[in-house]
Amino acid sequence: MLDPLPYVTYAFVMSITPGPNNVMLTASGARFGMRRTVPHLLGVSAGFNVQLLAVCGGLSMLFSRWPALHTLLSWLGAAYLVFLGWQLLRSEARAAAAPARPLRGYEAALFQFLNPKAWVMSLTAATLFLPGGLTPALQALYMVSVMVAVGLPCLVVWALFGSSLRRFLAGARARMLFNSSMAAALAATAVLMVR
Repeated sequence: MLDPLPYVTYAFVMSITPGPNNVMLTASGARFGMRRTVPHLLGVSAGFNVQLLAVCGGLSMLFSRWPALHTLLSWLGAAYLVFLGWQLLRSEARAAAAPARPLRGYEAALFQFLNPKAWVMSLTAATLFLPGGLTPALQALYMVSVMVAVGLPCLVVWALFGSSLRRFLAGARARMLFNSSMAAALAATAVLMVR
């Protein structure tokens, strides 16, 4: 008998805790508001679930055979997080020069393949929670359904948190403090994910 509670618990804990996606969604919500952050949010969910399906379908065997590939992707993801942090720090200076925009859905989806936390989540989920005794199609449906039902609301919480800070961040000093905090959180996440 299939017991979804362990997988639901895992999906909730991993989705609600801070990580690159949650930090970026908070920053986007704060800067652009919830409505303009929705494509970013949906891109994160779609990209992660494509990654999860790929891992469940056998990508984890590729990483087992060539662990350096997983390591390389982790380092590329960490470098990208540091780059995003740097961009946040510079955003105040660039604000007058060029109009800023939130990440597009496809950009957020593609980021999942460089996101170390997303790799850890998908590899662990496939290793521990992929149900036996089901057809591959039903396994995929189960894995993605749980992750969407649990993960998407968690992403919304982070984006709404950022959006709720918009009034507070109206002043340049508060915005600089927030951007510095988000940049530091991204850098810390990068370090933690590759150590």
